[in-house]
Amino acid sequence: MADRPRRPRLRRTLLAALVTFAVAVPVSGAARPDAVPAPAPTALGPLRDASPAALEERYAVSRSDIRAAGRAADAHGDRTRAHSLRAMAAPGRQFLSFDGRDGGRSVEVVGELSSAGRIAVLVPGAGVGLDAYGRLRRDATALREELGGGTAVLAWLGYRSPATVSPAALTTGRADEAAPGLRTLVDEVRAVRPAARISLLCHSYGSVICARSASGTAADALVLYGSPGVGAESVAALRTGARVWAGRGGDDWIARVPHVRVRVPFVATVGFGTDPVAARFGAEVFDAGDGGHSDYLLPGSRSLTNLARIVAGAEPLGASR
Repeated sequence: MADRPRRPRLRRTLLAALVTFAVAVPVSGAARPDAVPAPAPTALGPLRDASPAALEERYAVSRSDIRAAGRAADAHGDRTRAHSLRAMAAPGRQFLSFDGRDGGRSVEVVGELSSAGRIAVLVPGAGVGLDAYGRLRRDATALREELGGGTAVLAWLGYRSPATVSPAALTTGRADEAAPGLRTLVDEVRAVRPAARISLLCHSYGSVICARSASGTAADALVLYGSPGVGAESVAALRTGARVWAGRGGDDWIARVPHVRVRVPFVATVGFGTDPVAARFGAEVFDAGDGGHSDYLLPGSRSLTNLARIVAGAEPLGASR
C-alpha cells in the first residue's frame, strides 16, 4: 500500500525521461521525411461522384501523378522511394488522391467504392510514409479480404507521419494538422455513399488523429487500437455520435507507455492521457488477441476478425464494456 502514492510520480518521471531523450537526441532527419522532390499533383477537387466511370477517371489521374513522382525520385537517386512509387502506380491500383511532396499524402481504395455498403478508413500511426507504404497496403488488403464483397477499405495516408521515436510522436501537433483532412474525407464519402456504414480504424498515433476529428464526424464507428491515448480523458470528451471501440493486443508494447499528460516548459504538452481500454475512458472494449503492436490486421488473427466484425456492424467476439 505504501508504494501506491508514488506510482503517479513514477509515471511522470518515466514520461519526462522519454521526452528528454526524444528532445536531446538528434532526430530532425527522422522526424521529417527526406526532401525527395516531387511535382505538384493534378488538382482533382472534392470527391463528388462515386460512379464507376468517375472513379476510374480519378484513379487514372492519380496514377499519372504517382508515376511523375516516381520519375522525380529516380532522378534524385532515391531508389527506395522510386521502387515504392512504381508499386503504387501498378495497373489496378485505385487512388482517390496522391501528392508526393513533403513525405507524401494519398488515399487508396481497396475494393469497389461505387457499390460498397460497408466502408472502413484505415488511419495509420507513426512511421508510415511513402517509403513504407507497403505495410499500409498489406493491412488494407487483409481487412478487405476478411470483409468480403460489398465493402471497400480506404488506406488514408493524409498527414506527415512522425517518426516512431521523435518529439512529434509524443504530442498532438501532427494530429491537430491532420484531423481536418480526415473529417473532410469522411464527409465526402458519406455524401457519395449516404447509405453506407463508415468506420474509422485508428492505429497507434492514428487514434489521436481520429479523436481530433471525432466531433461531428459522419462515421458510424470509431475504433482505437494499439493506442497510446488520444489526448482526451473520456469518450464523452470526444463529443461524437459514433460508437467508440478500443482494443489492445496482449503483446503490444504500447501498454507500457505511461498514460499521462505533462506540460514540459518551452516544449509542449506531451503524452495522451487516459488509456482507451481503461474502464474510466468509457469505450466498448473488444478482444484484440495476443499480438504485438503491428499485428492487428494479420490474417487469421483475433484482432482482424473483430475489426472486420465492427466494420460490418456485428458485435465483436468477446466484447465487453
